[in-house]
Amino acid sequence: MLGAILPGISSGVLCVILGIYEKLVDCVLNFFRDIKNNIKFLLPILIGVFIGAVIFGNLLRFLFNNFDVQTKFCFIGLILGSIPNLFKTANSKNGFRLHYLIYTMIAFGVAIFLLFLENAFSFNSINENTTFLFLVFAGFIMSIGVVVPGVSSTVILMMLGVYNLYLFSVSTLDFNILLPMGTGLVLGGIVFLIIIKYCLDKFHVQTYYAIIGFVLGSIPILYPGLQFNITGLTSVLLFFLGLYVCNKIGD
Repeated sequence: MLGAILPGISSGVLCVILGIYEKLVDCVLNFFRDIKNNIKFLLPILIGVFIGAVIFGNLLRFLFNNFDVQTKFCFIGLILGSIPNLFKTANSKNGFRLHYLIYTMIAFGVAIFLLFLENAFSFNSINENTTFLFLVFAGFIMSIGVVVPGVSSTVILMMLGVYNLYLFSVSTLDFNILLPMGTGLVLGGIVFLIIIKYCLDKFHVQTYYAIIGFVLGSIPILYPGLQFNITGLTSVLLFFLGLYVCNKIGD
């Protein structure tokens, strides 16, 4: 749920960091092939999403409002800690090839471009367009950011002018907003998961190197600048804590 709340952060990136992305795609698209095991894998995730919506939406807003720099450095540590495991996964089939880095650089460039888009649309709000069908459409387009690592769903919602409305509805559990957006999210998720699954099956190495670029592109979005005071010191400590935790998860 974190990636669907924080501006600039992709849910797909967080799944990649946690090492569950590819398995999550397989479980959703092949749900009926092994229902028992897929439920066993997906149920804790769904429970976590619900808990995140109810509890962590407000908690995260508190952390970012009161400990913005420290929290961002911790997330940067988590992101960088995931990179070695991503390279290991990308090179597991064919080994390393220098030209694969082209996909990383292109994806990184796209991520930086999305950062500029976020800055351009951060304060845009078009709440008069929020009819039921428009909210379904917003949820459908939002699913790109949920499914595709490195593409932020919040940037998409900002472009559509409904981010503030969405954030309020999450924190207050306003189902008049969440239900149509959730409908579009599920429909779009299925469509884009099929596309991602195809890319992973046919272009596994290229897809993972592109994911690495998107993941790295999340860092400039988060980086708040380093302060040479107690805030800076605690930020650096939390950065290394995030790095350590993510390395342990990858192991």
